[in-house]
Amino acid sequence: MTQPATNQADRSPTALRRSGSVHPIVSGFYPDPTICPVGEDYYLAHSSFEYFPGAPIFHSKDLVEWTQIGNILTRRNQFRRGDGKPSAGIYGSTLRHREGRFWFITTNVSDYNAGQLIVHTADPAGEWSDPIHIPEAIGIDPDLCWDDTGQCYLTWHALDFTTGEQSIRQAPLDLATGRFTAPDYPLWQGSGLPAAEGPHLYQIGDYWYLSLAEGGTERGHCITVARSTSPRGPFESCPSNPIFSRRSTIHPVQNVGHADLVLTPQGEWAAVYLGVRPRGSTPGFHVLGRETFLAGIEWRDGWPVFVEDRFDVPVTSTDFFDDFTSPELDMRWIVPGGEPATAVQLAESGGITILPPSSGGAGLLCTRVRDLQWTAEAAISGSGRFLLRLDDRHWYGLSLEAGRVKAQARIGGVQQDLAEIPATTNIVTFRIDVVPPSSAPVPVGDAGPDEVILSLIDGGMARELARLDGRYLSTEVASGFTGRVLAVAANSHPAVIHSVSYQGHPD
Repeated sequence: MTQPATNQADRSPTALRRSGSVHPIVSGFYPDPTICPVGEDYYLAHSSFEYFPGAPIFHSKDLVEWTQIGNILTRRNQFRRGDGKPSAGIYGSTLRHREGRFWFITTNVSDYNAGQLIVHTADPAGEWSDPIHIPEAIGIDPDLCWDDTGQCYLTWHALDFTTGEQSIRQAPLDLATGRFTAPDYPLWQGSGLPAAEGPHLYQIGDYWYLSLAEGGTERGHCITVARSTSPRGPFESCPSNPIFSRRSTIHPVQNVGHADLVLTPQGEWAAVYLGVRPRGSTPGFHVLGRETFLAGIEWRDGWPVFVEDRFDVPVTSTDFFDDFTSPELDMRWIVPGGEPATAVQLAESGGITILPPSSGGAGLLCTRVRDLQWTAEAAISGSGRFLLRLDDRHWYGLSLEAGRVKAQARIGGVQQDLAEIPATTNIVTFRIDVVPPSSAPVPVGDAGPDEVILSLIDGGMARELARLDGRYLSTEVASGFTGRVLAVAANSHPAVIHSVSYQGHPD
């Protein structure tokens, strides 16, 4: 790959376009982006933690408009369940294409001692191979690259959850067996900030460039880079490190890091990276998880420089209506710590039955929330729930059981019934709205990031049962690495879900 000259992309803003520095290219809980180009096409994959199917994959022709084409890990032998705990599962990954084949390498923290895992395919929208495990590489955030001789190198963040961080390490790898062909060795350990992770290695011009995420995935998150004439090092740290961060700024997008560079067919460079959009009073609360953003890259004195507003990102619709009449579930539907096959039964006439957790399934079906403000409805009969969920200890929702409707909330170890009324029809329609906070921020008020309204549609009108502060469904309160999802779920008996609709509202 050659190093391009500084360039400027056409940036013709319209009313429906936003700067890539403030609006994600993939909104909602789609973190740790990894990208690869193939001819005129781009492919983008993400971590997915405890949710199955795992590792969603997207396609684009222009880097700014993306369509999901599938999930990479669709079989349990590819993504072993383990304990299914929140924020375990599939962590940071690398997606690459070489000689007609896509390679995806990742870490399943729920199957940690198996080491890194690799799957591959010729068709990224189709089935991926059975996994190849690398038991010699214990840690997270693996990367694959190849030198001019065809030698494959694995680079990863070696650590365990007992002793903690160890180092960024590398080893030559036999892809067919998952075995090292020589002993592993340390690489560049970063610029000196904590939590050096997320390595990606690129051969560009006369140099090998190693990018890292440092500073932790909170407000101190940043991107650093070093270079060497060999993939093995030694590496020279960029004098301008960190080359990209939003720490100690008031930018609306924070926690930026985990970048992956991509070369366009026109010889220009770009980068995808994760960030969050905190809202509300200090310290700010982000609720959608870590989202994927896009920046341009220029080269100055042989080093990459982020051009944050290079791209105009269209605000694409995230709306959907699903009455479950298709023979298979849409790829948007995921299950935490379980799988749709054990949670859901599809009916030929439309609708689905969700089985209660006592049947051995997860008891719920989820889809990622994609917007800061939105409205969603679910038509339910039987014994069911409609939830806004961050994890199993942090959720708000509506419940139908024995002809009674309840508004409920769980925050940590406390669960509360907020309101209860009789259901007036066999099929009830629940509604959840997320709206701006009614309070001002401190010191005038005490605003959270938003307010969540739980309603029952009665006679065509929304009957509000509860209005709740959204901060308790934020990462700053609940911790973890995921974002909000909508969930339809069963109570003590099966629930029939007739339809689910979602409408995002421009922020």
